[in-house]
Formats: sequence, C-alpha cells, structure tokens
Amino acid sequence: MSSLGTGGGGSTHNTVSGDAVVVGPLLMAQHIEGIQLPPAAPAAPPCQGPPPTRVFVNRTRELAGLRDAALALAADPGPGVVMVVGVGGVGKTQLVAQAVRRELPELFPGGQLYVDLEDHRRDGAADLAAVLGGFLRALGVHKDYVPGTLAERTALFRSVAARLRLLVKVDNVQHAPEARALVPPQGLLVVTARRALPSLLMDGAVLIDVAPLDDRAGTELVRRWHVDADEETATDVVRLCAGHPLALRAAVEWLAARPRLTLDDVVRELTAGRRRTGDDGAHEAMGPAMRTGGEAGEGGVGEAVDAVLDSVVAGVSEPTRYVYDLLGVLPGTTATADLLSAAGATRVDEGLGELLSSRLAVLVESPGGPRHYRLHDVVRAHARLQARALPGARRRSLLRLVVDFYADAAAHGDALVLGDRFRIQPPPVRPLVELGSYGGPFTEAPEALEWLDAERDNLQATIRAAADEGWHQEVWRLCESLWALYHSRKHLADCVESGLLGIEAAQHEARPDVEIRMRNQVARAAYELGELDRAESQLDAATGLLELADDPRLSGVVWESRGLIALARGRSEVSSRAVGERVDEARQLFERALSANRAVPDPHGVVVQSYNVAQALVAGERWTDALGVLDEAAEIARASGDLPMLLRIDLVRAKAFVGLGSLDRAVTATVAAADRAAELKQFAKLDQALELLAAFADQADDRPLREACEEKLGTLRRSMGLRPPAVPPV
Repeated sequence: MSSLGTGGGGSTHNTVSGDAVVVGPLLMAQHIEGIQLPPAAPAAPPCQGPPPTRVFVNRTRELAGLRDAALALAADPGPGVVMVVGVGGVGKTQLVAQAVRRELPELFPGGQLYVDLEDHRRDGAADLAAVLGGFLRALGVHKDYVPGTLAERTALFRSVAARLRLLVKVDNVQHAPEARALVPPQGLLVVTARRALPSLLMDGAVLIDVAPLDDRAGTELVRRWHVDADEETATDVVRLCAGHPLALRAAVEWLAARPRLTLDDVVRELTAGRRRTGDDGAHEAMGPAMRTGGEAGEGGVGEAVDAVLDSVVAGVSEPTRYVYDLLGVLPGTTATADLLSAAGATRVDEGLGELLSSRLAVLVESPGGPRHYRLHDVVRAHARLQARALPGARRRSLLRLVVDFYADAAAHGDALVLGDRFRIQPPPVRPLVELGSYGGPFTEAPEALEWLDAERDNLQATIRAAADEGWHQEVWRLCESLWALYHSRKHLADCVESGLLGIEAAQHEARPDVEIRMRNQVARAAYELGELDRAESQLDAATGLLELADDPRLSGVVWESRGLIALARGRSEVSSRAVGERVDEARQLFERALSANRAVPDPHGVVVQSYNVAQALVAGERWTDALGVLDEAAEIARASGDLPMLLRIDLVRAKAFVGLGSLDRAVTATVAAADRAAELKQFAKLDQALELLAAFADQADDRPLREACEEKLGTLRRSMGLRPPAVPPV
C-alpha cells in the first residue's frame, strides 16, 4: 500500500479538485482546514408558543400551581410534567402563556419549545416523529442531520437536550405516550388536555384543572374588553356563554365590529340563537361528543359556544364566510393565503383579518415559510359541522379546489427539487405563478422542499380525502410528486401510508404503470425502515406487472430496489460464500436496471445505476471493474451537470482505490468529494467524506491530516447543532 508521505526524497502530488494540486500530506491537511463550513446556528434559545395577552383575569390558583411545579423542578433538577386540563377553548394555552411570562423564563434558559398536536394528528394518532423533527431543528440541528425514524429522533432529542433546561409546551394531548415521548431530560413538560390522563398522574405529573370562568371573573373580563358595559348585562353575557373565554371573546368581538349596537343586543342575539338551536334540535341529535366543545360531558359549555359561534359566523361578510366554509372543508388543519386564493376565495386578506380579529382563527408559527392560519380547535369543530350541512355538491366542489391546488403545487415542487427525474404524470396545466398571489408559493428548489415539508400533514390529509371521494388520479399524482419530500426528508412512514392508497388508486384506474411506481415507492420506504420482507413483497407484486408497462424505466426502478435489498441482505450474512452470492445477485440486478435506463435513454438513470453497479463491484472486491464503471458514469454526470452524483461517485471511487492499495488516490478522491459536498451544501455527505478521510489518515499514520479532519468534523457538527452548548447554572 502506498503512503501519503514524501519518503525517498520524492514528492506526492494530489489533485484535489479542478486544477488545484496539493503537495504532500501537510498541505492536504491545510486544504481540509480551508473548507468553508456554514456558520453555527444563532446561540439564542428557541422561544416558541402563543404569546400572552394583556387582558387576563383570575386563574390565581392555577398560576400558583404552575409556579410551584417549576420551582420544585429547579430545586431537584430532572424531568417534570404538569398537566393542564379543561374543556376546549377554556383558556388552557393562555394560562400557560401567562405563567411563562410571569414566572418561568429564568428557570428555563435553554429555551421554550411548543407544538399543538392537533396539527400533527391523523386518525387519532399524533405524528411524534414530525414533532421531534421540528424540535430538533428549533434546537439548531441542521435538517441534513435529522434522522428518519421515531426512535432515532427520540434518541437525538434526548442527547441534544441533555444539558439544556428546556420548557416544552404541548397542546391537545390525548394519550399519555404522546406526552412521555416529549419530556425533556432536564426540563419541564407542560401539556394541555381536555381530560386527565391517569397514567401520567401515576408517573407523578402535577394536575391543574381549569374550569370556565365564574360570574365575577367573567364579568370582569367582559368589562375590561368593553368598558361601557354595565355589570348586570355583562353577567348575562357570561352566563349565556357558560363562562367560556373563547365564546366571551367572540361575542365581544362581534359587538366591536358593530359600533351602533350595545351589549344588550349581544344578549338578545345569543338568546335568539339559543332558541333557534333548541327549535331545530340539531345539537341534541348530534349528541354531546359531536358538539363544538368536542368532548362528551361538557354539557352547556359546548352548546353555549355553538350559539355564540353561530351568531358570529352569521354576521361576517360574504368573503369571510367563504373562507370560513373553506377552512371547514379543509382535509388538514392549516391553510395559506395562496391555497385560499387558488380555491376561489376573494379578498382573502380581509377574510383572514376578520377571522383573526374575532379570535376565531390564529396565525401559526412557521419560520422561514409562508404564513399558515388555522381555526381554534373548538372553532374548527364548529366549521366542520357547518361544512357537513352544506349541499353535497357545494362541499365537494370546495374540496376539489383544495385537492387540485395541492396536486398542482406538489407537482411543481417535485420538478424543482428533483429536476428531470422519471415521472409518469404529465406536468401540471396550471403554471406555478397561478398558484399564488405573488408569483406562486415557491420559486427555487430549496424553497420548494421547505414548502413541501411545511405542508406535509395537509398533503397527507388531502391524499386521504381524495381517496375517500374516489378521485383516483389526484391520489396517485400526489403520491408520485411527494417522493421528492419523502426521499429528501426521510418521511418513510408517510411514504408507506400514502403509497398504499396510491396502489388502490392505480388499481381503480387500471394503470399497471402507476401501480408499479407506487409499489416501488412503498418498497423503498420499507427498505430504509429495515422491513426487507415487506419491501420484497411489494416488489414481487410489481414484477408481475412489468410486462404490462411500456416504459423500460419502470423495470429499472424495480431491479434497482431489488438490488439494494440484496446488498442489505448480504451485509447480514455470516458466511463469505453467502455474502458473495448476495453481492453478485445485487450486481446483476443493477446491471439490468442500467440496461433499462440506457434503452430510453435516461442520462440521470444511467449514472445512478452505474453508481449502484460500482457499489456492488466494490462489495465484491472487483476494484478495477468498479473504477471503469465509475469513470464512464462520471463522464455522463459531468456532461449533464449532475453534480450531486459526481460527489457520490467520488466516495465510491475512494473505496475502490483503497482496495487496490492506492491510498494516495483514495485520499484525493475523498478530498474532491469533501470539496463538492461543501460547495453543494450537502453537509451529511461532507461529514461522511471527512470521516472516511480521517480513517485513511490513520492507515497512513498521517497525524496532520487526521487532526485536520477531526477539527473540521467537530466544527461541522457543532455548526449542525449536534453538540449542545453548555448552559450556565441558574
């Protein structure tokens, strides 16, 4: 094996990238030291969650309970849980916000994290992997370093948060495991729920019960909002609203928009609304669990809120009512102004403004992306009941506008993120600029990927809604487009869930080509989750359909996936003979995929499958053959501008050079990969290149290069948020 030194009086020249030449190991180390890394994330701790309002009454006992729990934790550091329980809209979130402002910031210098699980809930289950992914990014972990599975994200969250005094605030918890997964190792978890969770209490959680406001506190609140109100009338409003703060706020905001009316008019309107509700019997027929309050047992509170919301919504402008109907029809929980405009809403800003000022809607925190709006969960329940009462054709037409917007926007996002990859669906008819008020929801690839990620829950809900309506083409179009998101951000469970719906849609449409594509996507997600049997089962079904598909690239994607599984099974084999058989099987499968892409021809597909063939050849210790395949692939990649594949090619090339005993050339290829990864801002690949280079330096006993790699790796990982900063004692 050759070394990296300059023994024998000669010199070693290492071509690094382009025309650069580095002489000897010391200059190679200096080159690594000179690689530019991104700046570290801002040192400011996260401060998430709804802000406190200035007008706040009563709740002295509840605030004291939160303060005492936090002080007890400060005296005995470790994880703690407080459970704030009350009916929907009673003020639980605002109570926590007030406690944070008044009592808690100095106790939690590591920052405050917040999530509303209703924004991540599907069929009753919260997507905790998505929640933890958001928490990790808020704590400074770069998106490239956020792992794909829930277990990995949980472990990384605990590692990153281990030295931080964090306050984690979680709204709308329904089950104890949802809370346990989000407990910070050295901080306090404050959850809000509509009912007490006994198993959390058995774990030692502190319970704080939040009841509706009594007459005295409710009257004080109304008179602070409406200073001219007399006490008796204000008390009547409180009683008609059952002391529910959200209903009180909506009622007073309704009055504020009508200066010619008085609080007595509010009382008359609410009384009339209650009579109307009683006359038609709608709420009684729906049962207590279907009322706006959302929980059985809320009784008069839910009915009072319904009466208030009926009155408020009946008095909004026509554009606002259209927006409200749209929000009630939405499959997901949030909406952007772009979506509302594309779905036919006019004067969107006016409509959203009226809903925000009435406290029916809230602005959702979405750093770096478009503003999202959602109805308060109690209001959303009311809006959805209202939407169900719409004529069937009207409701379906509104839903179809939403589905079409997401199908077209996702297709444009996929095209920007993954370029000219093979797709079955044609490009969307609507140009991107028609999907937004100011030129579309995104314009470049990074922005498109962030949009897809920000809309992920809404997109998944839209796929399910389209499947329920029998809009099969839209289902599989969305599934195909979302591969750009699934693959880039490793939302593997989403890929399986939507892919299964895509398979059903393809079967309904008698589209074997689409079914092959959908089954392959499910198989790739299962492969990355380590579920190899499930992946092979999907590929077996896809293989049986290949003779019905015209495009050879569909055969290529199936053979590629089978090859990856063969390599994975080879890594778990014990005997060298079994390993060799698996590796040879993988090589043959990749070669079939390569032939399929050459038949089109598809330059990117040829490069990818050549890269896969080379990986199998390296695994089989056929180093020279691998280098020949890689050289040919690199020429095609350079000609087509496929820079990310050149990076991957260099990493495999380095392993082939090591196998041939040419460590100098292995280092040269790895440094070139590191250069390209830094240029492309693919920091996970840069990490991989630096680790590989450090191992090569060990083999060559090259201390300067080893130290340079370790220093650069440490700097990279700190800038990626993987090493939590030390927190000074409180």
